[in-house]
Amino acid sequence: MPKNDNMLAILWMLNSDTKVTAKQMSEKLEINIRTVYRYIDALCASGVPIISDTGHNGGYSLLNQHIKAPLLFDIDEKKALLQAAVFAREAGYPLSEALDNATSKLKMYTNQDQENTLRRHLAGFNVINRMGDPSVQPILAELEQAVANDCSVEIDYRRSRDEQPKNRVIDPYGMVYWNNKWYTIAFCHLRNEFRSFRADRILRIKLTPLRFKRSEAFSAREFFLQNLLPDVGGKEGLISLVIEGRSEALDDLGLHWFMGHYLKERTSNQAIFLFDEKSIDTYVPYFLLSYGKSIQVIEPQRLKDRLVAVVSELMEYYQL
Repeated sequence: MPKNDNMLAILWMLNSDTKVTAKQMSEKLEINIRTVYRYIDALCASGVPIISDTGHNGGYSLLNQHIKAPLLFDIDEKKALLQAAVFAREAGYPLSEALDNATSKLKMYTNQDQENTLRRHLAGFNVINRMGDPSVQPILAELEQAVANDCSVEIDYRRSRDEQPKNRVIDPYGMVYWNNKWYTIAFCHLRNEFRSFRADRILRIKLTPLRFKRSEAFSAREFFLQNLLPDVGGKEGLISLVIEGRSEALDDLGLHWFMGHYLKERTSNQAIFLFDEKSIDTYVPYFLLSYGKSIQVIEPQRLKDRLVAVVSELMEYYQL
């Protein structure tokens, strides 16, 4: 560990409520005890009021809790940061190495009681997420830099229906993590419009000398959600979807990322949704099939007919 990090660690340990011996510091930092003495002398020379007590219960401490800087976190703040790091790591956070270094330092700059407390809280705290493709990490790192610096990037992008990737220049306005995938919301120079690009479909990325100016009013999150779940309020020609069934199934439908957005009314055994015709004919049948007999579509009839058609197509496909 660099000298400055070791000295900061010593300063952190000295800021605890208990006295710390040079031997304890050397074991904690895995450095020679003579090096600890040199660092303490350097801290004293810089004006840090370190008290040295000799004898059986002796050790080093700071005069009147000298450090009051805001970078010193209490135990709940440390716990929150370390647990938040678990979420970030499972989401495929692009700066994973820096994240690991930060959490290592946070754990190191604690006294023994805090370390034991953090270990207990972290031992029972887990986040399970689908493992992402590690090849996306460099792409995410480049996108993060481009977003922060208002820098246009050149990418080779291949959609699921494309045989060959297309080269284009985009202005990345933000990054969004949704449903185990990373996206960038960017202005596409090729299409001359804002679009969402999945990071795992970017095969190559290169920073360009071009710069763009991001509007302060633009929200990547709002743009993504509006395209994913458009607002149907006030829209004409909406169709009421009435579903009855088991309470647990209806609860699950209400929490579904797509169905829940269009939920308008809920009773103990019934849920009413409002959809446009396209959703009724294309998306909704496939979402409902997985619920089997736990739910029943009451209306509209066109959705019942569509469900029958989808099931018939599947039967015919597997009977070949």
